[in-house]
Amino acid sequence: MRDILLLLPDFLLIVIGYLVCRHTALDRAVWEAVERLVYYLLFPVLLFSSIARSPLELGPSAQLIGGGLAVVGVGIALAYALRLLPGIDARLHASGAQTAFRFNSYVALALAERFGGAAGVAGMALLVAFCVPVCNVAAVWPLARHGGHRVGRELLRNPLIIATVGGLLANLAGLQLPDPLALTLQRIGAAALPLGLMAVGAGLQLGGVTASPRLAAALLTIRHALLPLAALGLIALLSLPPAQSAVLLAFAAMPTASSAYVLAIRMGGDGAFVAGLVTLSTLIGMLTLPLWMQLR
Repeated sequence: MRDILLLLPDFLLIVIGYLVCRHTALDRAVWEAVERLVYYLLFPVLLFSSIARSPLELGPSAQLIGGGLAVVGVGIALAYALRLLPGIDARLHASGAQTAFRFNSYVALALAERFGGAAGVAGMALLVAFCVPVCNVAAVWPLARHGGHRVGRELLRNPLIIATVGGLLANLAGLQLPDPLALTLQRIGAAALPLGLMAVGAGLQLGGVTASPRLAAALLTIRHALLPLAALGLIALLSLPPAQSAVLLAFAAMPTASSAYVLAIRMGGDGAFVAGLVTLSTLIGMLTLPLWMQLR
């Protein structure tokens, strides 16, 4: 019950975004602009600011980081393997594979703050810092290959990769921003979580998954069942302390990234299929994430 109540404010923001988009003058056109604002400005600033300010204690956190990368690696391997199954549409797979291993960083950071305070955010920020570039490379690769894009160029232009790498470099270099600038960046980043969660709600739609229900079911099974199970195995194998165990399990049980839809559209993928996957993943995550957290 405690974990459900911790999640409730964040999922209420998703519900509010859904209702505002469909029952007020702030319709889909408005939220498409909000999505771009969050994806290209607010969330990159949040990532940069969080990572640049967080103490990167790589020694004590090495096992947590390794566990996060292992969870992502399992998701990537399983998602890519689905392409080998008979009857799988190449364009749908290239578009949707990312939803099996990407994670909603808005929900992840908000949840980490609620159950772990500053230490939880620091741990989750480390996982975001190391795993977002890996996830984005793995997400861009099949889309670029299928659509004929230049993979290197797409990776270098990705705002989340730029922000995470920049934050890591700033942190490792000991860069200290002037207080007015640091405070400005923090306030910009603070807007990313509520707007990002409301944008997830505004974009909820289910119809696209009918293009390939079998592929959709396989991708969502990886995201919501196999990755949390992998995290539980890694927690036992690595003997992680309780605080890190909670962070890793929450990370593995996250719904998929809402920005997967933006990436698919921008790179010529099947946006409707990915939107349906994001919607289902968000709804499934609302039910399963608290249940997984009870097992930590």
